[in-house]
Amino acid sequence: MPFVPVAELKDYIGKELGHSDWLTIDQERINLFAEATGDFQFIHVDPVKAAQTPFGGTIAHGFLSLSLIPKLMEDLLVLPEGLKMVVNYGLDSVRFIQPVKVDSRVRLKVALTEVTEKKPGQWLLKATATLEIEGQEKPAFIAEPLSLCFV
Repeated sequence: MPFVPVAELKDYIGKELGHSDWLTIDQERINLFAEATGDFQFIHVDPVKAAQTPFGGTIAHGFLSLSLIPKLMEDLLVLPEGLKMVVNYGLDSVRFIQPVKVDSRVRLKVALTEVTEKKPGQWLLKATATLEIEGQEKPAFIAEPLSLCFV
């Protein structure tokens, strides 16, 4: 992740910060997420039953896809120099556009949209995060994650 002087953070508003590496969403990852959350809906964990649906197989949980934001964004988000820590501050919006089918490769595209000083030494960064699916025109989701930076 690039670090810049606090005064330069606003220079990045409206700019695309790049793409993450591709990540394969395999059945093991989906099953582990189901186990962690207790969401064992067949469309996620039963390949035989899921094959009979319009998706033709299992799909990742929407929240599994969404939970990838911090990891996929970590090398992209521009952060203030002197950063002591950054915490997830939530999301302003999320739209799930299409499901991520098992064994699809995804990557995150990030653009910085807002920079706000919450109080001295605390900067709130808002981004637009788009989870792209390899070979698909439409993304899996578009979200607006918020990161609170302490300097």
